[in-house]
Amino acid sequence: MPVTNSGTTKIWQRRDRNRQLTIWAGQFIAVAIFMYCWQLVSDKTTWFFVFDAPRIVADMTERMLPPKWDYMTTLWRPVWDTVAIATLGTLMAIVMAFPIAFLAARNTTPSQAFVRPIALFVIVSSRSINSLLWALMLVTILGPGVLAGVLAIGFRSIGFCAKLLYEAIEEIDETQVEAITATGASGPQILNFGIVPQILPAFAGISVFRWDINIRESAVLGLVGAGGIGLQLSASIDTVTWTQVSVILLVILATVIVSEWVSAKIRHSII
Repeated sequence: MPVTNSGTTKIWQRRDRNRQLTIWAGQFIAVAIFMYCWQLVSDKTTWFFVFDAPRIVADMTERMLPPKWDYMTTLWRPVWDTVAIATLGTLMAIVMAFPIAFLAARNTTPSQAFVRPIALFVIVSSRSINSLLWALMLVTILGPGVLAGVLAIGFRSIGFCAKLLYEAIEEIDETQVEAITATGASGPQILNFGIVPQILPAFAGISVFRWDINIRESAVLGLVGAGGIGLQLSASIDTVTWTQVSVILLVILATVIVSEWVSAKIRHSII
């Protein structure tokens, strides 16, 4: 007979009819939902274009080669704008996320009934709206440019940074806080010497990680007019200048690789 890792004999039991019927019903419902969703997608898909996609990809690749390398001279400023958008947006986010995280954490919020729900609502609202949607709204309000991109990245990143940070605050070692409290320390002193030192490594790691993500996101914000290299990408696609598009894509890839390397080095030195 089969034996488990603990050495005890495993007893095989036949499933009862109700449980087996429940499993079959669940499987049937899952397949039915999948088929229904596939039917919806299929009805709204022009399959001629799907089957013709390999030919289009081959034609586009041929048009993109060789890359127009002399176009690089016009890309240095947009690349700088992209990095600036990501950096300033991340700085804005971490400055605003720091107090929001303390208001959202159960062990530091002034009021779990009133203040904490508001802080959590801010976090959820920030994370629910994509950076492109933020940029689209801000470009409509502020006009096209780098400022809209910075604010879009900042508003999108607040929820990400605050969520991870307030979870780190809730996981601190409470014995250190109790020891400092026992000395008669005031609230700000407890915060400065009991809580902040414990979360600083996590806070630094979260900030660098989000900056790395924002480099990727800021590279495409120009598609909606929010500045950066995405503006050149959009203009080159609109004018069907595929040799310029290939150069821009390679520059974006190189920028992302460099930002990944930098963020990995910084996180390694911190952690």
